Amino acid sequence: MKLPPLRRAVVAGILAMAIVPAITPVPAYAQFGGIVYDPTNYAQNVLTAARSLQQINNQIQQIQNQATSLINEARNLTSLPFSSLQQLQQQVQRTQQLLGEAQRIAYDVQNIQQAFEGRYKGASLTGTNAQMIANANARWEDSVGAFEDALKVQAGVVGNIDGARTTMNSLVSASQSATGALQAAQAGNQLLALQSQQLADLTAAVAAQGRAQALDAARQAAIEAEGRERFRRFFGRD
Repeated sequence: MKLPPLRRAVVAGILAMAIVPAITPVPAYAQFGGIVYDPTNYAQNVLTAARSLQQINNQIQQIQNQATSLINEARNLTSLPFSSLQQLQQQVQRTQQLLGEAQRIAYDVQNIQQAFEGRYKGASLTGTNAQMIANANARWEDSVGAFEDALKVQAGVVGNIDGARTTMNSLVSASQSATGALQAAQAGNQLLALQSQQLADLTAAVAAQGRAQALDAARQAAIEAEGRERFRRFFGRD
C-alpha cells in the first residue's frame, strides 16, 4: 500500500532520527555551510505541518458537509410549483350554487318551517275545498322541484369527477417528483383538499336526494291527512 507523500516524508524523518544515531554518533547540531541543522527540530516541524494539514482537511470536510446540509434545507423549503386550490374552490362553488338554486323550499330551517305550516299540516289540511286543492298542488310542485334539484346536484357532482381526476393525476405527479419535504407535504395537503372537495360533493348529493325523498314522504302523509278530512266531511262527522 502506497503512503501519501506527506506521510512518507514524516516516516522518513522519524526513521532518520532513529537510525542515524545508532550507526554513527553525531552531535545534536551539525553545521552545513553555516546553517545549523537540528534533526529533532526538523522532525517536530514535519509533524506540526502534518497536523496542520489534517486540521485543514477536517475543516474542508466540515464546510462541504455544511454546504450539503444547506442545499438539502433549500430543497426542503422549496414550494410546490403546482396548486389545485383555485380549481377545487371553483368546483365547491358550483356545487354550492346548485344547492342555492333549490326550488320553492330552500335549505333553511325557517323557510322549511313556514312551508310546512302553510302546506303540510294544521289548518292547511282542514281549510276549504279550494284551499285543500291549492295546497295539494303546491305540495306536488314542492316534490317535483325537489327531485329536479336533486338531479341537478347529482349532474354537477358527476361533472366534477373529470376535473377531480385531472387534479389527482397532476398532484400525484407533483408528489412523485417533489425535491424536498415541503413540496411533498404540500402535495399531500392538496390531495387531502381534493378528497375534502369530493366529500363535499357527496354530502351535497346525499342532502339533495334526502330533501326530495323527505318532501315526497311529507306529501304522502298530507294526502292521507286530507283523505281523512274529506272522509269526515263526506259523512258529516265532527
